[in-house]
Amino acid sequence: MQLPPLSLYIHIPWCIQKCPYCDFNSHALKQKIDEQAYVKALLNDLDSQLRYVQNRPIHSIFFGGGTPSIMSAEAIEQILQGVGTRLTLSSDCEITLEANPGTLDNQKFIGFKQAGVNRFSIGVQSFQADKLSTLGRVHNPEQAIQAAELASSIGLNSFNLDLMHGLPEQNVANALYDLEQAIACKPQHISWYQLTIEPNTLFASKPPVLPDDDILWDIQEQGQALLAKHGYQQYEISAYAKAGFQSKHNLNYWRFGDYLAIGCGAHGKITLPEQNKILRFEKIKHPSGYLSAIDYTYKHRFVDMDERIFEYFMNRLRLFEATPKQQFVDYTGLELSQVATMFSQAKQLQLIDETADTWQITSKGHRYLNELLELFIED
Repeated sequence: MQLPPLSLYIHIPWCIQKCPYCDFNSHALKQKIDEQAYVKALLNDLDSQLRYVQNRPIHSIFFGGGTPSIMSAEAIEQILQGVGTRLTLSSDCEITLEANPGTLDNQKFIGFKQAGVNRFSIGVQSFQADKLSTLGRVHNPEQAIQAAELASSIGLNSFNLDLMHGLPEQNVANALYDLEQAIACKPQHISWYQLTIEPNTLFASKPPVLPDDDILWDIQEQGQALLAKHGYQQYEISAYAKAGFQSKHNLNYWRFGDYLAIGCGAHGKITLPEQNKILRFEKIKHPSGYLSAIDYTYKHRFVDMDERIFEYFMNRLRLFEATPKQQFVDYTGLELSQVATMFSQAKQLQLIDETADTWQITSKGHRYLNELLELFIED
């Protein structure tokens, strides 16, 4: 078993308001954030995890939420300075901050960049006012375009636009309109994902009318063709990028890399090769509990041997690139013989192609990914 690359995830749990589709650990802002208290807690949290670094550099940092752009540039700078004194960052470390167009202006963008952020992920979701209202977003189409223009103008390494499809009562034409507007903003990366109704959300308790499967399929096919026409290469189920601008942080997730995780409700994964163990942990979910904690970990578990196959391929098969067989052995501590029967079935169903060194998911495999993954669940 070998150590995979290491990333750092930093969770900012507050939003202006909770979106009805969101099942992330986020909390509507009811009072002014005590930024200094939260920065201190984050760095104390990080101190408690330094033993998991195991002499590895950090290849990517991701501020997620919630709405990280709700924080001041000064607070983000303090966090990154604290991280820099505790960890070694690679020379090309990707530092991404999720941003809501309704919380941004020119000075904040510039301040975040000066703090060390070199990539923004802007949560647009739609460029249509009625769809934004349905989704509970606090920005309008004009603010979304302005945020993209600002991100493009300040000399960042790259920026991403988050966009959703399969929205309530959406048809093919207005789904493609959203994509066309996103492409016109010239981001290097577009995350284009289908709305799903998650448990414990407002949409789950009051389900909206979503497009039927035929419309969803037409949106997917025509949208992918439009993105490809404009030079966006699909490298993951919901991720499209210009050549050389794939998200390093997300690639590390999907390649079964390790990630430290700090912040309220953050989830982490760490490999312990000497013990042949994989540790998953989750931090305290509520801000008040997190801020008053001594031990920030809410719960943790070791990934059982019989779970590792499914966990590995649940992540890895989201990617369009081939999967190196040796990487499976290195990162799971398992043997190729333990998945031979599973892959034999997958090949018979034309869901997987195989070479001596790699597995490659087929286009049919991507279409029937859930069925494919069921093959990797051990009885």
